[in-house]
Formats: sequence, C-alpha cells, structure tokens
Amino acid sequence: MLRKGELVGVWPEGFKGIGKPYSERYKLQRFGRGGFVSAAMRTGVPIIPLSVVGAEEIYPLVGNIPSLARLLGLPYIPITPLFPLLGPLGLVPLPSKWILEFGEPIRTDAYESSAADDPMLVFDLTDQVRETIQQSLYRLLMDRKSVFG
Repeated sequence: MLRKGELVGVWPEGFKGIGKPYSERYKLQRFGRGGFVSAAMRTGVPIIPLSVVGAEEIYPLVGNIPSLARLLGLPYIPITPLFPLLGPLGLVPLPSKWILEFGEPIRTDAYESSAADDPMLVFDLTDQVRETIQQSLYRLLMDRKSVFG
C-alpha cells in the first residue's frame, strides 16, 4: 500500500495502548519493535505523528480479569465503571471531545532501504516518533479545558 502512495494508519502501542488502566491514560506504552518505522524506511515514505486526546476517556479501564482473558484467548477483559455492571449497555462509549493533532512529518527518504535492517537506527526513529507524540499529548492535555468540551 505504501509503495502505491496509499495512506496507512498504524497504532504502534498495539492492544497495550487500549488495555492500560485509567490511571495511566496518555502515558504511551512501548512502540513494539518498530515495524512501522522499518516499513516507512523500506518505502521512503514519511511518518506523520498523530496525537489523539479524548479517546482514552470513552472506556475508562478500572480493572481487568486476566485469567478469563487467557481462557478466552483475549488480550484482556475490561472492567469499566459501567461494564460488566450494565451488561452490553456498559459497552456504549462515554461521550468525550476528541482533539487530533498531526505533527511534522519525519522523513525516511534520506535512508537507503537497507537501513531498515539496522535495529539501532530503527529503535532511534521509533523512539523519536514516540517522544514526539508523547510531548504533543502533554501539551494538548494542558490546553484542554474539560473531557467533555
């Protein structure tokens, strides 16, 4: 898709990003092994950091049932203020205002495609993307007046 000029969205935190406790909201988890950076480097496309504020309030995770999650082959079983107490109705997301901010593109076209095989370079770029998004999240959270408006 990248070679065809398509826009591709990735969530480098993976399921750990949506399964973290409410107390850890907006604290980015590790970005895996940098597969998205390797793909960008191999195709020479820029990485455009995207920060989203508001999404982590729609299902405030206050608990988890790891043993049941393992039994069902799921990454986690969420416990929120309304689920499982209200059954399926508890899965309706809470209202929140979302703020999306696109950061400056991080260019990868200056690297040879073989540079994607250098784990330290991939790690450094992955960390740069993560830190860029984290700092943007902190700034957006400071500017936000309320979760709902």
